[in-house]
Amino acid sequence: MHDNRLKELAGRTVLVTGGAGLIGSRIAACLRRAGARPLSLCTLDAYPQHTYRDLFGIDPADPDVIVGNIQNPDAVKKAVAGSDYVIHAAALADVAACTRNPMAAIHTNITGTQVLLDAVAACERVRRLVFVSSASVYGNGNPDDWARPSEECRAVRQLLEAVYGRVPPQFHEHTPLRPMSVYANSKAWGESQTTLTLGPMGTSYTVVRYFSVYGEPQVIKESSHSWVVAWFATRAALGLPLHLNGGGHQVRDLVHVEDIATATVRALVAPRAHNETINIGTGTPTSIRKVAELVAEHRPDTRFVETPMPPGDPLGGYAGTHRMETVLGWRPTITLKEGVARYANWLDNNPGAIPVWLRSQPEAAAS
Repeated sequence: MHDNRLKELAGRTVLVTGGAGLIGSRIAACLRRAGARPLSLCTLDAYPQHTYRDLFGIDPADPDVIVGNIQNPDAVKKAVAGSDYVIHAAALADVAACTRNPMAAIHTNITGTQVLLDAVAACERVRRLVFVSSASVYGNGNPDDWARPSEECRAVRQLLEAVYGRVPPQFHEHTPLRPMSVYANSKAWGESQTTLTLGPMGTSYTVVRYFSVYGEPQVIKESSHSWVVAWFATRAALGLPLHLNGGGHQVRDLVHVEDIATATVRALVAPRAHNETINIGTGTPTSIRKVAELVAEHRPDTRFVETPMPPGDPLGGYAGTHRMETVLGWRPTITLKEGVARYANWLDNNPGAIPVWLRSQPEAAAS
């Protein structure tokens, strides 16, 4: 798909739930560049207020920023009624937080999603909804994938085992879903419910499964193990050791947030994305240990410490990207090496992005 397709968004209003968060704010910026008017519906309570203002560029006084809860039917109906397109990015998107408090995940990721779907199904104006899902729905993949490898597959398997210590699976959109966490389960439910609610109404929808999102201005959250690039770069900046859960052998497909935003906006208007599910990834597997090594290139004194695997943390895999490339006519443009360098430089230029609670750790204070 050529960029000319984005011209269809010029003058259109696009509701972005969770539009004040990291990903939502980048999506909103991408929409503005395409000439659209993004409406951001968000609670503005996931971060300190200065994070929204100073790092994400969100002004709560902006009339296009709707401070509200996705679970509020009146607020959602009003926002949907004035929109030509909808991107549903609002979620409790922290695996650890969802594990600690499953009911909070149910309220936001399930109840909130249903409230939005009901509003979209009842609104004839909406041309398409994009539901933001996650590669976490795949879990560790299908254990039978490599049960009877061909000679060609056997050679690939040996190479991958030599590099990663195991065979990281490639996840395709038809791969069976095997969620391993409350968060992943809520996203799998959201995918099915989008189909069940909008399909019978004839409302166009697209499900996008994000692989591991990273990039400036990502800010880490306390008691979370998500967002490995941000965690490693922030700890390294303070002289803290990098925690390699399970030895760092998990595999992730890391996609820069700017690429994520571009792909999501393309999914709004790509004709072939109608009622499709699309992986958004690079197609390149990267071990967590490799991420740590890339961060350490910018902080040569960085130390690594092996730590236990947290609950619900999958060994992971990487994206099959054929459908993404075919349907969206696009591939990510930012390499991981470039993206890590960008984040490390951004953190150097924005030391206020390092949370006070992390600075106060004894090891940080002594460094």
